[in-house]
Amino acid sequence: MNTKEMAERARTISDAQPKLARRLGLFDATMIVMGGIIGSGIFINPYVVARQVHTPSLILGAWLTGGLIALAGAFIYAELADRYAGVGGQYAYLREAYHPSIAFIYGWALLLVTQTGGMAAVAVTFARYFLEITRAPLADWVIAALALGVLTIINCFGVRAGSSVQNALMLLKITAIALLVVCGLFTVRAPHGIAGPTLDRPVSLGLLTAIGAAMTPVMFAYGGWQTASFVAGEMREPRRDLARGLIIGVSGVVLIYMTVNFVCLYVLGQDGLAQTTTPASAVMRMALGERGAALIAVGITISTLGFLSQGMLTAPRVYFAMAEDGLFFKSVAWLNPRTRVPVLAIAIQGALAIVIALSGRYEQILNYVVSVDFIWFGLTAASLFIFRRRATESRTIEREVNSPANELTSSNESTVESTMISKSVGFRVPGHPVTTALFTVACALIVLSTVYKYPQNSGIGLLIVAAGIPIYFFWRWWRRI
Repeated sequence: MNTKEMAERARTISDAQPKLARRLGLFDATMIVMGGIIGSGIFINPYVVARQVHTPSLILGAWLTGGLIALAGAFIYAELADRYAGVGGQYAYLREAYHPSIAFIYGWALLLVTQTGGMAAVAVTFARYFLEITRAPLADWVIAALALGVLTIINCFGVRAGSSVQNALMLLKITAIALLVVCGLFTVRAPHGIAGPTLDRPVSLGLLTAIGAAMTPVMFAYGGWQTASFVAGEMREPRRDLARGLIIGVSGVVLIYMTVNFVCLYVLGQDGLAQTTTPASAVMRMALGERGAALIAVGITISTLGFLSQGMLTAPRVYFAMAEDGLFFKSVAWLNPRTRVPVLAIAIQGALAIVIALSGRYEQILNYVVSVDFIWFGLTAASLFIFRRRATESRTIEREVNSPANELTSSNESTVESTMISKSVGFRVPGHPVTTALFTVACALIVLSTVYKYPQNSGIGLLIVAAGIPIYFFWRWWRRI
């Protein structure tokens, strides 16, 4: 068999294998972006910020600043999605910009710590609210495991099934938040209002430190939109719909978060917000009594379940991409011929999340990784500088190839190169390179602040991530034998 016949046979085998089903559109992308951000945090976190800065202006300013930073990140990821619409999203950006080892370490941390630990923690939160509502005679770990198991099964039925559940839960989240806002604005008889001074102290290092401390929970509350990029390989028009979905979704969340915080301040006042650890419940209790508190508990339960659904839909695509690259078990890249989803990758995600939820170690794991989560944000944002430089170099080469001296000898290469470049000049980040640099610097400052405040947990988190380096070289060796 000659080389041409071997290549044709390989192409035939590849074509016969099932591919990821491109069944997601702009609405799905937007719901996935919003679902990856909004969990239970917005119902609880406002009080954490209010304990760091003590005026309505500073509190709302912190949330607005965080929203603008998140929006800057969304613009960056939108251009990255336009430039490279490969499966795995952020994993693929890191691989193409830097090196497969960097992408592997990201996937390693995602599977073993960041994504799985977060899902386990949210699953237990869901279970506790569920038991509070239903009074079912079951342990929280049982409900958490059941929720994770059911979502795992649903997502194995196909990306459309998983996305439909995620979309429905996201719409219910928005309904619950709308109920909180309407009740807070129009049914509370004696709201505190939001009048007050702009600053709680003179401009000083102490004020800047307090603002920095307030920004940490704000930025983590805005995190999660990047996971929508994982399912780029299953979007009908990933370059168009993922880019638009990121911007629309993050903008929508900024509006929601600002509105919720305004309502909490309007009803409870700054002091009342800082004194309660359940601000959403406190607002609804003032609006509708205990019935209101019960209603918002249902909303929080739905919100946490929706967050789990989003994670189960998106993260396994990274492990699938790793397996396709030969950096994970080959079987993880297997697609069910009927549903065309990576069922083993989904099952691994669900099983590990259940194990961590049962172990009760999820909170400790999360404490280890908060410092490294924004490292990946910063590295991914910085990759845009690399992609833009390569695009500039490609255009230079194209001009040289298309010069009269080379026109006759390189027409085919010119056509291919032109096609590649045309795919990389669609959406562009407004204000680049300034906005991209500012976002990257903001990520670095958050990492440094977290390491400074929690040196032990941050050190352990960095060691967990660094442990992925020898594992990467092991997989490379394993692939050769």
